[in-house]
Amino acid sequence: MKFFKEVLLPPYEGKEIMRQCYQVGYRSLALISLTGFITGIVFTKQSRPSLAEFGATSWLPSLVGIALLRTLAPLLTALISAGKVGSSIGAELGSMKVTEQIDAMEVSATNPFKFLVVTRVLATTIAIPILTFYTALVGLLGSFVNVAMFEDTSFSGFISSSLESITFLDIIASTVKAILFGFTIGMVGCYQGFNSSKGTEGVGKAANSSVVIGMFLVFIEEVLATQITFLFRT
Repeated sequence: MKFFKEVLLPPYEGKEIMRQCYQVGYRSLALISLTGFITGIVFTKQSRPSLAEFGATSWLPSLVGIALLRTLAPLLTALISAGKVGSSIGAELGSMKVTEQIDAMEVSATNPFKFLVVTRVLATTIAIPILTFYTALVGLLGSFVNVAMFEDTSFSGFISSSLESITFLDIIASTVKAILFGFTIGMVGCYQGFNSSKGTEGVGKAANSSVVIGMFLVFIEEVLATQITFLFRT
């Protein structure tokens, strides 16, 4: 509740939020690019034989597009971010607490919760949805590379076929999931770092707990979000 109260009150720390958004994206971009590209290739390679048995290889682009947008892109992005960003936030805030930098901010009349927690949670909430759609696009690129090895197809035609079966509900559901994942990862990392125990061991525990708890909650949210989305489809 404190977060929702502080996020509405000035100062809004716009520069710090943008800096944290850059940090979130920069820390994860390379790994997300590689993971998304390989996922697109592997998923396409695994799906092609099954579709070929029923003479439905023409549906491959649509299948890849739906799978990436609905589940693979949001989940992979969240898991990578929990490992890279969540641990970094937990370790950073934990080390600041150990070195009493947070106490120093309070003494200097700076709201540490506002500057350290709110900015980082907003950054993950904003950046992870953007990274999710980037992962989906990179995954489609990887899928196209695999398809182009066997068929004479254009990239524009492949993308067009991939988007044919994607509905507005798919886009909304993916966006909402990504926002929820981003918020969760940011909150877990900040909570673990802000409440870490004294000493260097506490910093390590904060970083480790940020990853483990963040990933666990992401999986739980994925199951719940999938079930809720299914209810809207029926």
